Amino acid sequence: MSLKTSDIIRKIEQWLPEKYAMKEDKIGLITGSFEKEVNKILVTLDVNMDVIKEAVNNKVDMIFAHHNPFYVMPETFVSDTPQGRILKELLKNDISLYVAHTNLDSAFGGVNDVLADILGLKNVSSLVTGWKERYIKFAVNVPLSFEEKIRKAITEAGAGYIGNYSDCTFHIEGNGYFMPKQGTEPFLGKAEELSKVPEVKIETILNIEKLDKVLKAMLEVHPYEEPAYDIIPLYNDGKKTGLGRIGYIQNPITLKDFLELVKKSIGVSDLKYTGDLNRHVYKIALCGGSGMSFFKDAWQKGADVYLTGDIKFHEAQEAKELGLALIDAGHYATEKPVVEKAANFLLLNFKEKAQVIISKVNTDPFAYYKG
Repeated sequence: MSLKTSDIIRKIEQWLPEKYAMKEDKIGLITGSFEKEVNKILVTLDVNMDVIKEAVNNKVDMIFAHHNPFYVMPETFVSDTPQGRILKELLKNDISLYVAHTNLDSAFGGVNDVLADILGLKNVSSLVTGWKERYIKFAVNVPLSFEEKIRKAITEAGAGYIGNYSDCTFHIEGNGYFMPKQGTEPFLGKAEELSKVPEVKIETILNIEKLDKVLKAMLEVHPYEEPAYDIIPLYNDGKKTGLGRIGYIQNPITLKDFLELVKKSIGVSDLKYTGDLNRHVYKIALCGGSGMSFFKDAWQKGADVYLTGDIKFHEAQEAKELGLALIDAGHYATEKPVVEKAANFLLLNFKEKAQVIISKVNTDPFAYYKG
């Protein structure tokens, strides 16, 4: 069976759903067809003409990228412009381009988790929350003889998950009172007579995204014409994720030693920083790419140092006054480690059907002069 672009996207979006992305982020299938057959996938951070050339030379059918080359969308696509040339070559060579941007930043196992992992951070959580599960309590009254059938239907549809526990329900026995009116066909009782029926109320918890599926499953097996059920919003904490991460290194070390750890971990030779090299750091905040809009979140959460890229002069001055050490490891270097993770994800799911290659093009626009 051939592998289509849509098959790959469906699997990717189980890991990197759109709900993890920032509003109005330009993600998803940017060029190409959902029905295109895919035999070879190229994974890259960026898409430029060198990456396009690499893709063409390797007869690639699909590019999976982190950055959208058309993020700032021009009013026209003229083939003499950089964006125009990229679009022209993608279309001419029938290469599908799929982009996962801030959803890959935020996702479990995405850009920031990979960066935190290679630095050895412990007790890691999101620096800023962008998405979190919303829970509801779902309760339904059922006749005694249907208790197990309906419990099974709603739990198989996704209700009753609490952490690593499944099939979590609570059952309360009681009496249901109702009077069927003329024109009804009650499962129990008679029209125009008050009925008293032994019932069980089944209560459970579920992610609100599963509500439609759970309701459908319940209604398909419930014997009543008009089942009585409750949907109650909850404030329980569920899974949550967002941009950046904050956690702890194994033991406090000097800022100088942490700088050496960063250099070794992400493979850079030069780092820009602020702070006292002899000061000990322990609580670490980070955001791959360009994350200085969150440096006050790092400070408010008690971070000793904040690692990101694209730090500006006045931002650094303010952070220094707040007592927050900064490390600018570069936009490219702090995101590059996720490329291998993304490629491994595709290999795990499609190794029997498609070849996955990692781009060898260094798309970092900066070079570093040592004199």
